[in-house]
Amino acid sequence: MKAIPTAEQREFAASVRALLSAECPVTLVRGLGQPGADRSTPTLWKALADAGVFGLGTAEEYGGSGGSLDDLAVFYTEAGRGLCPTPVLSTITAALAIDQLGSPDVKTACLPGLAGGTVRATTALWNARDAADVSAVLRAAPDSTGWRLDGVADYVADADVADLIVVSAAAGERTLVFAVVTSTTGVSLEPLTMAGGYRAFAVRFDNAIVGAEALLNDADVRTALRRLANASVALGSLDLVGVGQAVLDRTVEYTKLRHQFGRPIASFQAAQHLIANMHIALAAARLAAHSAVFWIARGQVATRQTAIARIHAGTAARLVTLDAHQLHGGIGYVTETDLHLWTERARLGSTLGGGPDVAAAWLEETLEETRE
Repeated sequence: MKAIPTAEQREFAASVRALLSAECPVTLVRGLGQPGADRSTPTLWKALADAGVFGLGTAEEYGGSGGSLDDLAVFYTEAGRGLCPTPVLSTITAALAIDQLGSPDVKTACLPGLAGGTVRATTALWNARDAADVSAVLRAAPDSTGWRLDGVADYVADADVADLIVVSAAAGERTLVFAVVTSTTGVSLEPLTMAGGYRAFAVRFDNAIVGAEALLNDADVRTALRRLANASVALGSLDLVGVGQAVLDRTVEYTKLRHQFGRPIASFQAAQHLIANMHIALAAARLAAHSAVFWIARGQVATRQTAIARIHAGTAARLVTLDAHQLHGGIGYVTETDLHLWTERARLGSTLGGGPDVAAAWLEETLEETRE
């Protein structure tokens, strides 16, 4: 496994960091949490599309950049650091799902729009509380013109700004996946209350009729779904690493500025120990997440590596944000400052799909398989 980024990856990370610094300032992030905010972020979206971000994991023949999961790992780290809006990540995950699960015809029809940033999407392919649960979300029955879908997809991120939702459905003994236009008759959204102003929805499918072209592939995809879910968790763990790195950097700078007893608190050993522990936790989380991405990118399901990545990332996110607030003192708990924006992202990111406690069960699952 390549633990050290290549020169090309470092250059890409720097360019993404600069782009997000220019097009995704904290003022934009704050504004997105306000009632009635326009979450389409057209300027940022265009900049990311022009940079080829949406097509990072898509082959050039389907309009993508011809990158890999390793390249997405670099972007996700910077996305967490720069608080890139979650609809961007939802669209990338949907493109990844279609790329991994779709037939050539479906890829040709769907991926160019996603890779070019002209189509926004989200997914409902695994349990929001436990990504290892990839049981079918909806029920699907053949119809004279295609398929009829019924059921509820719960905790679907960013469905309000998505043109397309990639969702799984049970059809007899098979689990199939469909790419459904969100404006389809019979599809409705119910907003759910989430922490930190993030948007998720219960998406109801009430006898929604979709054409045959909405079906990604007619094969059972349960094993492929678990690998895709692990990829999403591993990339999400790197988003948490980016969040933690931003928090650590801000905290180091603040401890140099804040004085107690006539000198910066950075000079006190107790503060130094906290900073060191934050750095160690992030370094472990970064290595574990890159390991999971490495093996998934090379065709493995990598449940063990994904479990370790989520345990480290979720634990590090909690430790880093709590210690950062402590080192900031009272001002760290004032919402007029920006620290809470990363804290809220860390809390959400380390919960959706399963936190460290849930990931420990995934690790136990792999150990039982080894014993057998």
